[in-house]
Amino acid sequence: MPHFTQFAKDCSGNNMPEPREYSVYPGSVHPVNGGVLCMADGGAEDLLVTDAPGTLTGESAEGLVLAPLTHENARALRELFPFTAPSKVLSRDRTFGAGDRLGIAGPGHLRVFESCAVTPVLAQQSVRELNLTNRTFQDIVDAATFATYRAGFERGYGADGDHVKTMHDIQAALDAGCTMITLDCSDYINKPASLTADPDIEPLYLNRTFRVEDEVIRFSAGDLAESLAIYSAALAFTKEVHDAFFGSAAPQAELELSIDETQQPTTPLQHFFFASELRRHGIDIATLAPRFAGEFQKGVDYIGDLGAFERDFRVHAAIARHFGHKLSIHSGSDKFSIFPVIAKYAGDRYHLKTAGTSWLEAMRIVAAADPCLYREAHSFALESFDGARAYYHVSAEASNIPRLDSLADSELPALLDLSDARQLIHITYGFILGDAGLKRRLYELWRRERQAYSDALFAHIGRHIGAFDQTCK
Repeated sequence: MPHFTQFAKDCSGNNMPEPREYSVYPGSVHPVNGGVLCMADGGAEDLLVTDAPGTLTGESAEGLVLAPLTHENARALRELFPFTAPSKVLSRDRTFGAGDRLGIAGPGHLRVFESCAVTPVLAQQSVRELNLTNRTFQDIVDAATFATYRAGFERGYGADGDHVKTMHDIQAALDAGCTMITLDCSDYINKPASLTADPDIEPLYLNRTFRVEDEVIRFSAGDLAESLAIYSAALAFTKEVHDAFFGSAAPQAELELSIDETQQPTTPLQHFFFASELRRHGIDIATLAPRFAGEFQKGVDYIGDLGAFERDFRVHAAIARHFGHKLSIHSGSDKFSIFPVIAKYAGDRYHLKTAGTSWLEAMRIVAAADPCLYREAHSFALESFDGARAYYHVSAEASNIPRLDSLADSELPALLDLSDARQLIHITYGFILGDAGLKRRLYELWRRERQAYSDALFAHIGRHIGAFDQTCK
């Protein structure tokens, strides 16, 4: 393989030790170490192929190295091609968390981001999701590395250690290369403060008027007391984390704060207080996720008063601009009714997170391609539904879901359009994937239907972004 054209031709199978067909992904072909490296579709699996000895670890065959998609080879790719490593991207205006619970959604996700001026956070998983899928932060970063190399996507992407709550988990995410940490403060909200009250805080807020664009914010003594009671412990915890991991001149990762995992909404006044206290204590954040009015349940549209949401969101967006952070909208999957509001008031500065909706599209593929397998997974989900509710708040009721024996095979994909069925499948992913035999058969199907899954994600995630960002084609 003395040159690029011959190498690309040989990657199709001419020099392989067995009569297998290998189709090269065009975006993956790059010169390296005096040779060429590419990723190829080998049918049952993808693999890396190179004629440059010592570049990757794999099987040697006819002058080529056939390298599997392992952590060792992902690390080598990140060293050889820096665009395959995650970077800090939250300073960019438009960012979108495209969580991939399965590790196979990257190709479909990247087709969307190649067509618009939105930067993806491809590697985005919470500790809860990692535990339920038996994955690690390193797994999700490696999957994103291989996806970006395969596509030749060089505009950059982020990696999010999502909803971490402990120093141990933060360190694990950073060790894996995460460039964004979403600190979940929920364990410290509405809890007694671990620090003594600041005697000088009242003059900072009482009898003062704060102007935020066209809004006027004033604190009564009751407002201030309530804000302190709700957030003092969370602020103390945030400072501890910030000083430990983000206090250097050039921290490895950017910080997002999640104060949305609570029952009560974050009022605009409380948002102002929290952000003001962060600034006062020298805590720099890139994004903040308030608990907005209404309900952001998994896999379904916004539940609540759209007018009330718009009135609050307008002020939240102004406060975010005032303090210089972006608003982050969590559980953003399928919230189509509020996307116009986000576009109207957040404009071109936002971070929106999705995850489970890509899993749901994977299960829709199963329903269409193998109805028998889908029926088995759906039945398993029904058996696991009560256990899954311990991890997620949903309003779905199994009694509202059509019985499987009442549906023809052709009707199964449409189940994923029904709110109760969507939430059933959405929150039981860990139980479904926890059955080894079912998991193996599902992944085999998704491999066979990889183009259909990519097409489905391109349409569905594209619909999400296109609903509020005009840069998407």
